[in-house]
Order: sequence, then structure tokens, then C-alpha cells
Amino acid sequence: MDYKSIYENLLSGKDKLALVGLGYVGMPIAVEFAKHVKVIGFDINEKRIEEYKNGIDSTNEIGAAIKDSTVEFTAEPTKLSEAKFIIVAVPTPVKEDNSPDLRPVEGASRTVGQNIKPGTVVVFESTVYPGVTEDICVPIIEKESGLKCGVDWKIGYSPERINPGDRVHTLTNIQKIVSGMDEESANVIKKVYDIVIKAGTFPVSTIKTAEAVKVVENSQRDINIAFVNEVAMICDKMGIDTAEVIAGMNTKWNALGFKPGLVGGHCIGVDPYYLTNAAEKYGYHSQIIINGRKVNDSMGAYVADAAIKQMIEAGMAPKKATVVILGITFKENCPDTRNSKVADIISHLKEYDIQPVVVDNWADKDIAKQEYGVDLVPMNEVPKADCIIVAVGHKEYRNLSMMQLKDMFKSELPDEEKVLIDVKSLYRKDELDISGMRYWRL
Repeated sequence: MDYKSIYENLLSGKDKLALVGLGYVGMPIAVEFAKHVKVIGFDINEKRIEEYKNGIDSTNEIGAAIKDSTVEFTAEPTKLSEAKFIIVAVPTPVKEDNSPDLRPVEGASRTVGQNIKPGTVVVFESTVYPGVTEDICVPIIEKESGLKCGVDWKIGYSPERINPGDRVHTLTNIQKIVSGMDEESANVIKKVYDIVIKAGTFPVSTIKTAEAVKVVENSQRDINIAFVNEVAMICDKMGIDTAEVIAGMNTKWNALGFKPGLVGGHCIGVDPYYLTNAAEKYGYHSQIIINGRKVNDSMGAYVADAAIKQMIEAGMAPKKATVVILGITFKENCPDTRNSKVADIISHLKEYDIQPVVVDNWADKDIAKQEYGVDLVPMNEVPKADCIIVAVGHKEYRNLSMMQLKDMFKSELPDEEKVLIDVKSLYRKDELDISGMRYWRL
């Protein structure tokens, strides 16, 4: 098999590249590659494919630019047989018990196996623990195709590093980890990714190493955020403003700049479980990583309890209060609601028979209903509140003035009884003090 020619044939238009999975990761990759080579974009979600064909980007990662893309969007798996370079970028969530849920990646492997042709290179981008690509995905593709890996086709791994909603750290300017099953595949994979990655690629020696890089880098972030979340809880007990403490700490040259908050999403809130689960198979039980995850998983309930406490101290009955939550996505200025920890705030409030009103113009109403049972309310239909929880730092909420915030409360409430929970510390402490409102911030 002449794998070296794949790079030249892609650039000349003789061969095609295919993406399997067109969500927040796969779609931007497909669109970027399509600026240089012929691309087939495949997804099993027919609704999503139709939206892309009609120039609608529900992920908001590409926006209107998708209208001009030459990607051949399809829900027909047989189209994959036309590609000589296949990238798999499907989600890898966790189950209810936080163990890895490999069903999407296994399903994608079956689809690839049923449609792969000899001489193809397959690269997985989905976040997995070390060993999944070679020990789970390869056997499935071999079984479905009847083709032998290393003889009839080759495999590699290049972990995705796309940060949904980030307009600075985009696909092309983030250095990309690449790996292959051998030197030949590694070289081809590096050259193909170098077509679009302006920041360059970083080859590592094995596929397992590349898999480990991804779960370790996100576990590191999770642990650091867990630390500042724990600091926030300590400062809260001591009556110290956490934001001021962190601002002071960050004046030192080696401070890491992490802030407390809700840690959800499809990477940081999930990847540590993939790493610790894999470690347990080798007889090692995590001491730090899993405890950091426990801290971060507890923050939604902690915020809800803080809101209830503030309402009680303001003299109101929380059960009868109108509680408004601003934001349900897992991060600011992004429509992605996957693994949102705002859902934990909502469910914890409901345990006390509090039915919050939830607002988020960034989020998809149907997905919010399907995933969390939440009926999102438009901003202009929000009732006047007794308590407002600003849970996500969307620019619309960040730009609210104190007067605009106060106007969202019931007019008959004295300022000192208006409870504002500023989870992300979006608003200046001195302005909050002057406002007279009762506020709490993480």
C-alpha cells in the first residue's frame, strides 16, 4: 500500500478526506480542511446534516461561514468508502456511574469498518483512555471490514483540542498532538494535519501516549479548578471575598490564574473519569484526580445551598420565592449544554420544592428540555424575581448594569432583600456594595 501518496492525492483532489461526527469538534475540522482538500462530512444526525446543508450552524463554531463551505455533508455512511483519510470525532461521554461510555466510538468504528477501503488511514480524535483506539476500535473495524490493520489500512490518534465558543484559541492556531501505529502512518498523519494547523503538529511516539496526553491535560485543569473551588468554600466560611484573594495571588509571577466555578462540559467534566477508570484497571486508585472531580461535581449543590441560605437570611420563604437562573450552557458565549453543572443547581433547588425560571438565549430550547427537563423562558418574559442566580458568564449578563439587574427584581422588595448570586463574579464588588442588594459570589 502506498500511504505516502495520500497527502499529495488529497492536495491534488484525487483522494478525499472524511469526517465522522460533525458536532462542536468534527464540523470545524471538516470546514477547515475543505478550504484545501475535498471533504465528506458524515453524521448520523440527519437533522444536523440538513441544517448544515442549509447553511445553519447550530454549534455557532463557524457561523455564517458554513454557507460557503464545500464540505459534502451527508448522513449516508457508504460515502465514507470514497475517502482515503478518515477522521473520527464522535463524543465520548460517561455513564450514570461515571464510567466511560464508549458506545458512540464503538458505533463509529462499526460504520468505518463497514465502509473502509484498502489503503485508508483512519485517525481517531475522540477523547478516550490509553488503549481504546488499538484495543477496542481496531478490532471492530477489522471485524466489520475483513481488512487487517497494518496490512490493509492504518490507524492513528490525534486528540481534539477545540475549545467551544473560544474565538482566540481556534483549530488552526492550537498545536496538535499527532501519532500513528508506525513511522509511515505517523508521517502521513502529521503531513495531512499540517495542511490546516498553522501552529504546527507535535508528534508523539505511540497512540497510547497521544491518548494519555488528552486525558491528562484536562485532568490537570480539573484539579486546579477544584483547588480554587475549595479555596472559595473556605473563604466563604471565613467571610473573605474569594475574587479579591485570587486577584492578589495572581500578582505573583507563578500563579496559575484559575478561578472558581461550575466545571461541566464534554472535556474537563468527563476526561478525569476516563483516566481514573483506566488507572483502576491497572490496580491504581486515584488519590487526587478523583477527589478533585468530587469537589467540582459538588459545586452546583453548593451554589444552590448558598442561594437558599441568602433567601432565608433576607427574610423570605425560599419555597415561595421566584428564583431566576441566568444561563444553562456549560460555559459562556457558547450554545453547548452538554454536562452542564447548572443542571445541578436546578435539581438541588427542586429538592426544596423551588421551581426556578431558567433563561438562556444561547441554548437550544429543545435540547434543554430533552436533556434536563427545563423549559427555557425568553428574557423578555422573565417574571420579576426575589432571587437571581447568574450562573453563566454570557456577555449579555456580564454587561448588565446594577440598575438593569435591580430592575429584574420585584419592585416592592427593599434593596437589602433582593438576593443576587453571582457565581462567576461578573460584577464589581464595590458596585455591588453601593447597590445595596444582598449578594453572594463564589
